[in-house]
Amino acid sequence: MIRASQQDGHYPRPQLVRDRWTSLDGEWDFAFDDDDRGLTERWHRPNAQDRFDRTIVVPFVPESAASGLRAEGFHPVVWYRRTIPTLSADDSHRHILHFGAVDQEALVWVDGTLVATHIGGQTGFNVDITDALDPTDSGHTIVVRAFDDPGDSEVPRGKQDWRHDPHFIWYRRSTGIWKTVWLETVARQHVQRLDWTSDSVTGTVTAAITLARPPSSSTEVAIYLSCDEERLARVRVTATARGVAVVLEIAAMRNAQERERLLWSPDQPTLIDAEITVHETGAAVDRIASYVGIRSVGIHRGNMLLNGHPIQLLSVLEQGYWPDSQLTAPDAKALRHEVELIRDLGFNCARLHQKAEDPRFLYWADRLGLLIWCETAAAYEFTPRAAARLVSEWTAIVELYRNHPSVVTWVPMNESWGAHDIATRPDQQALVRSLVELTRALDPTRPVISNDGWEHVGGDILTLHDYHSDPAVIAARYRDPAAIAATLDGTGPQGRRPIVDDAFRARFASGDVPLMITEFGGVSYSAHGTWGYTTVTSDEGYADHLRLLFSALRACPAVTGICYTQLTDTMQENNGLLTANRTPKLPIDVLRQIVTDATRPRAAEPMVDAPHIERTA
Repeated sequence: MIRASQQDGHYPRPQLVRDRWTSLDGEWDFAFDDDDRGLTERWHRPNAQDRFDRTIVVPFVPESAASGLRAEGFHPVVWYRRTIPTLSADDSHRHILHFGAVDQEALVWVDGTLVATHIGGQTGFNVDITDALDPTDSGHTIVVRAFDDPGDSEVPRGKQDWRHDPHFIWYRRSTGIWKTVWLETVARQHVQRLDWTSDSVTGTVTAAITLARPPSSSTEVAIYLSCDEERLARVRVTATARGVAVVLEIAAMRNAQERERLLWSPDQPTLIDAEITVHETGAAVDRIASYVGIRSVGIHRGNMLLNGHPIQLLSVLEQGYWPDSQLTAPDAKALRHEVELIRDLGFNCARLHQKAEDPRFLYWADRLGLLIWCETAAAYEFTPRAAARLVSEWTAIVELYRNHPSVVTWVPMNESWGAHDIATRPDQQALVRSLVELTRALDPTRPVISNDGWEHVGGDILTLHDYHSDPAVIAARYRDPAAIAATLDGTGPQGRRPIVDDAFRARFASGDVPLMITEFGGVSYSAHGTWGYTTVTSDEGYADHLRLLFSALRACPAVTGICYTQLTDTMQENNGLLTANRTPKLPIDVLRQIVTDATRPRAAEPMVDAPHIERTA
């Protein structure tokens, strides 16, 4: 069986891998339903193929060039249709249909039977379609209706523009299927869900397994852990309920020196392979491959700790947007290339911005050693409905990504998007505080940011966004405790109060909370475009100004992490270190030296500031 840590990056669910699966990406029949007639006219019926007058390439959204349509107008309702070969409908095997993500609401029919309803555009869902299969058909018909109202400001949509054309920092919309669609065949009894936790001190790994059905008296689960062919642990237990918790002790980790080589970190991204087998009456009925990374993340005395040691974060803002395919990577290889580019530039961390990224990106971060801050797309309005939808989607995101060792921080809110009046409204403060506590309940092993950028209400790290174009001003704001106190007592570098919670302010003042500048820079090089927070006009000026900005923050000992805006140009935003096509604006080795080296450059050319734009919808 394949080692999950060594897969090629194509399997859509990298931490629960099976041999039998089929990609359903490619050409589907497609139709716009601008008048919303499809439900009334029953477009879901297998004989309604005449309603589908276009072809689309899945998983690319109709707004994108990669879909073959490039339909950039407003189309809130779209339909998809595909015929697949005949599947067996016997009781010994089940057929599971998976959708990586459908924006925003999805209805799914198989052979005319409604099999799934899903709300939430960022994370996936799956459904057992076996009982809906019509055995009299020579093939089977899958129909999907997607609904996404571009004017609905209550749903989490991140940087999708509500206007017809993209403006400022918002990008083109994404409607319908935007992550991979696939089908797998499994035994009647199989692993439905798998969650890993580990303890790097005791050397124990726990697999929380959810079985598809209540076990019989003969149902057993066996787990085998290995690393580079070295056997680490093996356990076989009898399942007495659908939920099975299996604890494995790695004896090699009792030796402190051995423990170090088995811990995951960016410099040593060690992954422990796992083979999990479900047995019924002694026979193996399900076998999956997975992996786990053993590492710890913590906060202590103003530092972020990885495996008990302070770590300085060198991060870059990752929009995860491609010019022809938008939020969807052009192919699976592009996800690996993205992680490799970030590492090659000298960063040890990426902040995923306003997007729930493809799990295969997280796989490459796990395998190649890149720390990740996970964020959710935001709504643009505060209402009870908006709050409920944010909580629902955020819960799904945390559950989806918490197995990945590369994920070290959770960011449920950014710059007060969807809660614009945190500073004055107790109900919005309550939402932010509840998101922090919910995240801790879902995953107590990672720090949580309450509201990245400003107006913090609790959380574990004080994060500020500072786009001032003068590196000397930035250095002056954070050079020592007195300067930081003055910065925090004012309206903040972006015109918003940095902290609105007295208890959090007291924790920071006591030295318990780290300070990080999690957005800065945003420099536009005019040869590649004109929109940015600051504009330069030459290679030399660009290199010099980047050096000054990075050096200014490195000279501030209290700043323990930084995040440069941004990795790539994205539509009208031309402030990436790379173009939208992933071409570096300076040689890679020059950019890497700027990111990683504190050498003081000579004075740079005068900068041109872009007009201030308050980053809110």
